Amino acid sequence: MAEEGHKVCLHVYDLSQGLAKQVSMSFLGKAIEGIWHTGVVVYGIEYYFGGGIYRAPVGTAPYGTPIRMIDLGVTKVSKDKFESYLEEISPRYTQETYSLLKHNCNNFSNEVAKFLVDTSIPQYILDLPNEVLSSPLAPLMMPMIQSMESTLREGEVPKVCQFAQPLGMNSESSKNEGSDDQKVCLQPLVDPLGNARSQVQDEIAKEFAAIRAQGTLSPSEAAALATKNVMEKYGFLNPTVAPPPKDG
Repeated sequence: MAEEGHKVCLHVYDLSQGLAKQVSMSFLGKAIEGIWHTGVVVYGIEYYFGGGIYRAPVGTAPYGTPIRMIDLGVTKVSKDKFESYLEEISPRYTQETYSLLKHNCNNFSNEVAKFLVDTSIPQYILDLPNEVLSSPLAPLMMPMIQSMESTLREGEVPKVCQFAQPLGMNSESSKNEGSDDQKVCLQPLVDPLGNARSQVQDEIAKEFAAIRAQGTLSPSEAAALATKNVMEKYGFLNPTVAPPPKDG
């Protein structure tokens, strides 16, 4: 008798809980719908990568309710065979190998989906790091990215404040409300641009446009050069030079 197939589903979560969609246009110059985390659900278990390969009964993963559940197909792979496969690939999916931009939960989900049902997860999920890094303002997001990566590498879930604080969104009212955990979380991260962020962002965008108009560099190369030029101009790559003055 042929072995019964097992449904395979991709659970998609937005780690920013909607914040990325609200602020990405002004901060990156492009719309980012979410900061995606994914897990593959099969055999009644959700499998995902953080500080290692994790397993959770369906509905108990620490990321809340998925915003999308994508049907990937039906697999004939047995659970025992799949667990053996995970054991084989586990040395490549450890706390040490985790990288938010290069080797993350979505790369794991994609590899697992190919093994189970010979298909990839949606490309827009895999393309998110490139979407962020191709912005001329991407270097300004590195404090946030590093904070998130550290949290995810420990197998924990980033708090919304890790997205909000680098953008200057930790208001006094939010500091004084919520649980003790939220109050601890809302201690400000160090933003190297401080109050000059808006002015620096504008100048990087203008510099990027001017460099691209020359037609000699790719978008990523132009973004890196524009950021370097402006950061050097205002001394953020040279601590002896003062930051730009505030307008007004």
